[in-house]
Amino acid sequence: MSATATLFPGFSEHRVATGDGIEIFCRVGGDGPAVLLLHGYPQTSAMWHRVARDLARDYTVVCADLRGYGRSSKPATTDDHAPYSKRAMAADMAAAMSHFGAERFFVGAHDRGARVAHRLAADFPDRVRALATLDIAPTREMYRNTTEAFARAYWHWFFLIQKAPFPERMIGADPEAYWRKKCGSGSAGMTPFAPEALEEYLACFADPATIHGSCEDYRAAALIDIDHDDADGAFKLPMPVRALWGANGIIGKCFDPLALWRQRAERVGGHALPGGHYLAEECPDLVIAEFRDLFSTVAAEERAAV
Repeated sequence: MSATATLFPGFSEHRVATGDGIEIFCRVGGDGPAVLLLHGYPQTSAMWHRVARDLARDYTVVCADLRGYGRSSKPATTDDHAPYSKRAMAADMAAAMSHFGAERFFVGAHDRGARVAHRLAADFPDRVRALATLDIAPTREMYRNTTEAFARAYWHWFFLIQKAPFPERMIGADPEAYWRKKCGSGSAGMTPFAPEALEEYLACFADPATIHGSCEDYRAAALIDIDHDDADGAFKLPMPVRALWGANGIIGKCFDPLALWRQRAERVGGHALPGGHYLAEECPDLVIAEFRDLFSTVAAEERAAV
């Protein structure tokens, strides 16, 4: 039985062509207004299994694997890492949502997926109705405000951006040990990860193309993504943004997430949740409640404005 059948009962699997030979793997279920859920590193869309099933009672939920991850395409890179820029990854998601007939949609996103979602909302502001982020602050601002405490906790940010193939070879020597070290070092250890989801994470991450693609994601973040952010100038996201982070994690300890998001978005709210980094798997009921509150509030505002 596939992980989708086990973890996402009633959901269907799709491979969506988004252009330039890229295919994005999506799990889709439910009916109603569209919601796009994006995963983080080094996971797959399986991370949403405790959230997506509930949302699917009232929404059409699309859980997508980012390019470079899971069962999505892992394109060849370039010297400027543009194929793994958040702009390219966001364009994938815009095309995928068009494929499913969703010209406007809500977004909930974790970790790297939230960085893609930030660029998606910036490049397609008329399509993203609201954005909920889990355990990040904006990438550029995090780099600019890096401290020793953050660098020690998020050592992988600085390891993965090293020139290829150094980190790829190091990780590739034992991908499972690396994955467990990276993801099991948080406040909750390995307890957030359901066995069926963990099996998918480890199987997908064992692929050398995934290891390379995920490294490219980070290399792009440190270079071309910041160029794109700088080119935005004074632009701020116009849609509501709800920033959520783990009270037991690093983001709130090393940064002021709301202050940093307010540099990049006009309407920002949010707070810490009682968990670590993997909030959708640690405290899914709270994440569901936050997502539902944001999405329903925005829908009511839109109806009142008509």
